[in-house]
Amino acid sequence: MAKMSKPWIVLCSTAISAIYAAGYFATESQAMQLPPQAVQTSSPQSSISQTTKAKAVYKDGTYTGSGRNRRGSIGVTVTIKQDKITDVEISNFAMHYSERDVVGLPNEVLQKQSARVDNVSGATYSTQAFEDAVQDALSKAKI
Repeated sequence: MAKMSKPWIVLCSTAISAIYAAGYFATESQAMQLPPQAVQTSSPQSSISQTTKAKAVYKDGTYTGSGRNRRGSIGVTVTIKQDKITDVEISNFAMHYSERDVVGLPNEVLQKQSARVDNVSGATYSTQAFEDAVQDALSKAKI
């Protein structure tokens, strides 16, 4: 077998590194910016004053949001009441994979009161699009 020259090795190594870097940046997920949550203390005398002083983050109502990536798009409807997420529904699902992989995500949003959910194995792109859609709806609900 012929010995490879040093310039050829450098060229191949550079090409492989460029391919890995392109793949990394093409699939890097966006950082989710979540609104700060109000914190209440549980002291009996100040609990009423703390609650009245805490400012609401969201307006009551129903808001729509959408999230998309290279595998498709997801639309959601988010309902806010008294500064809490009370309902989340997937209103449009046009992803490459099945919707059944992400049907539990709306309940997770309700439990966590946050757009950030756990990734579903095998449905990472769908999960990311869902998070983006919920975050889009929540940004419309901000005061």
